[in-house]
Amino acid sequence: MTDDVKAQKFSTLFRWFDQNGDGLLTHDDLQKMAGMFAGLAREDDKENASAMRTAFETWWRLLLAHGDPDGSGRISRQEFITVMEAEVTDPRHFGEAVLAIADALMRALDTNQDGTLSQAEYVRMYDVLGIPPVHSEAAFRLLDLDGDGSISHAEFRSAIREFYLSADPKAAGNWLLGPIDEPSA
Repeated sequence: MTDDVKAQKFSTLFRWFDQNGDGLLTHDDLQKMAGMFAGLAREDDKENASAMRTAFETWWRLLLAHGDPDGSGRISRQEFITVMEAEVTDPRHFGEAVLAIADALMRALDTNQDGTLSQAEYVRMYDVLGIPPVHSEAAFRLLDLDGDGSISHAEFRSAIREFYLSADPKAAGNWLLGPIDEPSA
């Protein structure tokens, strides 16, 4: 892994968000991601589904405002990485664009309200979101910081923060979506 760990993670995130695989992010791509996330909530859990959709819309507005200089409504991988580093991860925006999704997702999936996700729940969640179980199983083991066989809300938030904010190549949160992309040559 090279020195630019954040760019590699944001490249992985870009690939995940690029739902049609055309190398550009559009509003449609982010709406599809929002729909996948919101679909993890129970049918009667409108509050958390709505919170996830709203947070993705906030994220899209940040991408457009700071990463779409030609007004095309399409964000390239490099524009995405630049906006992620400068704006989305800025404390002014991080909570409403990223942590709001994580918090609503955790509330939606924690149906017994014990504040944790089991390994089966975690792997199933990421499988629905398009992350292969082999990656989410490995991530679960790294993210279960206290080794109790579950991921608490605090551990999940810690992983989210590490993925988006840490430049440490050894941070456990780097594995949130599986192995991160290596830079292209």
